[in-house]
Amino acid sequence: MANYTQTLSITTHGRGTYEITGQIKSALTDSGLKAGTVTVFCQHTSCSLVIMENADPTARADLHYFMDKLVPEDDPNYRHTMEGPDDMTSHIKMALTRTSEVIPFVARRVCLGTWQGVYLWEHRDAPHTRRIVLSFNGE
Repeated sequence: MANYTQTLSITTHGRGTYEITGQIKSALTDSGLKAGTVTVFCQHTSCSLVIMENADPTARADLHYFMDKLVPEDDPNYRHTMEGPDDMTSHIKMALTRTSEVIPFVARRVCLGTWQGVYLWEHRDAPHTRRIVLSFNGE
């Protein structure tokens, strides 16, 4: 079993979903591996990962709407607000979603469905540079 690790640096422009599928596919090519799994891991507590519809951006817009309705910023009971009104809400959104995904690959291709893309989901209003660790294991 061979291993290959690569860290992505993703610059965000504030809240939203940023597709990273292409970077994952490129790193798989760099790895030289043919079959196995890739663990995609986000090293932050105020953003997350999601595998989501990648053909119609309104699906992601509806997801953003739903999450903002589920976790509103105007709750006066939040105490962790040192970095602004999106501070605690970004941590809650991260906790409700995922910080890692494991995706199989076969014949040097990630096994995502026809309409699936992998996204970094930035929950903060301000721009950030986010680190995503890709860990490939396989042959």
